Amino acid sequence: MTREAFAFARDFDAAPPSELCVDRHYLLCASQGALRLEAHGKSWLLPPARAALISAGEPIQVAIPQPVTTSSVLFDTRFAPAPPAPLTVFDLSPLARALVSECVEWPDATEPLPPYARSVFGALAAVAWRLAQHPSPVTVPAGQSAELRRALAITSERLAGDVRFEDVAREVGLAPRSLARRFEDETGMTWRGVLRRMRVLRAIELLAAGEDSVTTIAHTVGYTSLSAFNAGFRDLTGRTPSQYRSSFRP
Repeated sequence: MTREAFAFARDFDAAPPSELCVDRHYLLCASQGALRLEAHGKSWLLPPARAALISAGEPIQVAIPQPVTTSSVLFDTRFAPAPPAPLTVFDLSPLARALVSECVEWPDATEPLPPYARSVFGALAAVAWRLAQHPSPVTVPAGQSAELRRALAITSERLAGDVRFEDVAREVGLAPRSLARRFEDETGMTWRGVLRRMRVLRAIELLAAGEDSVTTIAHTVGYTSLSAFNAGFRDLTGRTPSQYRSSFRP
């Protein structure tokens, strides 16, 4: 029988999407690089200083667009209550980060946790469950129909260029009006609204990946104006790109 809670840190190379499903509540954090998570028709980005709280038995798709270092904390369902949602991505507080680092000292094993370790894991669960009540707004719809998923893929591939809605519609074999209706029906958003979110998510990946300037990143994700990029980024995240990058650091 394994411990009621345990943790580990691990490095991963870039990898295509694969399914993750475990029988424990799962707190997943990235300390370097970023992960892409998909479930229930939505896609989340998990850069440093953010965490994903996943309910036991909840299948999600995980993609690794760049090498990443993660810290994982797993809680037995008898040790911690069900999370507030099947999958939530949220900002880690300094206290939560410190508790995750402390928990990594206790990997999976057959012997019970010592009293101090139980108190640390319990404190982390209390803090993380509370933070999960305020999820990150940085999500992108994944789409349900094959046509919409293809439209999203095409849009994502062309963020750096002059991507046009009419061209995307033609390539998926739908009239622009029909594709616009698909976006409204399946995502509750317009194509342009999804495009803005995609550009911000790609920018966050690049902010997490290295030290490229904010101006370079703005151009890479398709903005010709730095002020427009900063405004769009702040509208979605509540921070400027530079502030967001600073939050990755302890």
